[in-house]
Amino acid sequence: MKVIFLKDVKGKGKKGDIKNVADGYAHNFLLKNNLAKEADQAAISQLAGQKKKEEKESAQELAEAQKLKEELENLTIELKAKSGEGGRLFGSITTKQIAKELEKAHGVKLDKRKMELDDAIRALGYTNVPVKLHQDVTATLKVHVTEEA
Repeated sequence: MKVIFLKDVKGKGKKGDIKNVADGYAHNFLLKNNLAKEADQAAISQLAGQKKKEEKESAQELAEAQKLKEELENLTIELKAKSGEGGRLFGSITTKQIAKELEKAHGVKLDKRKMELDDAIRALGYTNVPVKLHQDVTATLKVHVTEEA
């Protein structure tokens, strides 16, 4: 029996796959637990339409990420912090502080978890912070840390 998987089923198929499975397995497990539905002509055409819609949304997300990348790469985030000898900070600058300042100064709301900063910033000066906006788009945000008076 041909079925369209509605959810991932370990060892059998992923969501959206059309596979041939045993009739008993399909009736007694997959259909009963809403893990799959029978692959008739209407269901197949509905799946095709759904895939087309997902591709369109994915392309739109990618375009938005590209636009945001250009915007972010032209910005410099200015942060002030207390520092000691040699430009070492008392404490550190975290991605949370960077995201907060980005929203306050430039009106760009960005999740701190998208910033791929290995370790918090602990020195004065410029730091490039990679920001993962999309699986294919990574922007570089410049952060300038100056001494607080």
